Amino acid sequence: MRVNARFEGEAEQQLNFLAEATGLGVSEVLRTSVQHYYEQMRAQRGALTHLSAFIGQGRSGRSDVASSYKAQLSEAWGVKHQGRVLAVHEPIASYRTAPSAGAKSAKPAKGDA
Repeated sequence: MRVNARFEGEAEQQLNFLAEATGLGVSEVLRTSVQHYYEQMRAQRGALTHLSAFIGQGRSGRSDVASSYKAQLSEAWGVKHQGRVLAVHEPIASYRTAPSAGAKSAKPAKGDA
């Protein structure tokens, strides 16, 4: 393919800089630049293209998913974690069950030796 392009201003300066810095001709700099840009775009687009056939394709039969997804996630989380849903501000440590009365703690309490 033969291409006729006009570079003016900053683009012209950038092209001249690349040609001088690499020692390549203007045509070779343009070919290399297109190859680099192509590889970059393929990497970005190729990362998730295998999922594109599935994204947005599911049908749950529910029309309220967008407006109620937080409640649905909370409900599923509660079922998964024994019916107890943590509040956003609740630390995870309080979610763990305390050791039984007969069990000894591996770490002595402050002041115990």
